[in-house]
Amino acid sequence: MKLGLTAAGMGATVSIDIDLIREAEELGYDSVWTAEAWGADAITPLAWIAGQTSKIQLGTGIMQMPARTPAMCAMQSMTVDALSGGRMIVGLGPSGPQVIEGWHGVPYGKPLTRTREYIQILRAIFRREAPVEFDGVEYQLPYRGPGASGLGKPLRSILHGRADIPIVTATISPGGVKVAAELADGFMPIWVSAEGLSQFDEPIARGFAKAGGDKSSADFEILPMINVIINDNFAKCRDLLKPAIALYVGGMGARGKNFYNNLVSRMGWEGPARKIQDLYLDGKKKEATAEVPDDLVDAICLVGPKERVRDGLAVWEASKATMLVLQGPNSETLRTMAELCL
Repeated sequence: MKLGLTAAGMGATVSIDIDLIREAEELGYDSVWTAEAWGADAITPLAWIAGQTSKIQLGTGIMQMPARTPAMCAMQSMTVDALSGGRMIVGLGPSGPQVIEGWHGVPYGKPLTRTREYIQILRAIFRREAPVEFDGVEYQLPYRGPGASGLGKPLRSILHGRADIPIVTATISPGGVKVAAELADGFMPIWVSAEGLSQFDEPIARGFAKAGGDKSSADFEILPMINVIINDNFAKCRDLLKPAIALYVGGMGARGKNFYNNLVSRMGWEGPARKIQDLYLDGKKKEATAEVPDDLVDAICLVGPKERVRDGLAVWEASKATMLVLQGPNSETLRTMAELCL
């Protein structure tokens, strides 16, 4: 199984540990991933990392689709790919309505439709087979809607880039996974257990079937993002992760519109998920955190002594995951995971 890591350090300030990323590169890690929310963007730090590394793959985990037109995403991705010697992986996600409408000031729209159209346009731009024309629900090229001048014309990228730059999507919904299996090269779930990946078997199969041809798991990556804390103190490990789990399960989205809450419920923690959300949305964050079950933490994270983490890795290696992307590891965790997995 391959390993990747996220580039931490993009909160109130931007301070990426390039030495850690170089260490990961030397240890044989496959890729490094940058994120964005409503502060630092994902692509600029990735370009900075590209200039200070030589072989590690460079992924956005993820770029928010509504924040960029497909053409701008393609331009940025092709540029980083060219400058890095063909190391770019385009990671995309719809984000959520609170960020897209609250921060970017654009309609959230239909996320599955947007994802489908976005990938189709990216593929057309990358391949350069013809000037790009597209008539979709979310995107039209050239634009002919309200306010259009009527002067737009189909264009082909001036930059001759790599035609097959990989595209992966961040999704945890069955519908999103189906679209990924049909059109993308993989998907990145978060807060999922190794056993929980089985819930996506049917959507993946339906996506492959819709893609036609002979697309199969051999052409498709599953790249769970996972937290790893290696320490002999089980309770301490769990306590460090419970606030983040409570935030996602309880506070990411509105009541009845929380993808992470739905995911945890589908994996068998429906009761705790409901209680965590009720408390979190009532402003009781500490109480919500206290309701995160220990066995949920153990299922969706790798925590505890080295031997316990080794056993957890064996479960992941028996699953359909092709890579584990470590969330913000330190140097010791980086080396231990390489020892156990690479």
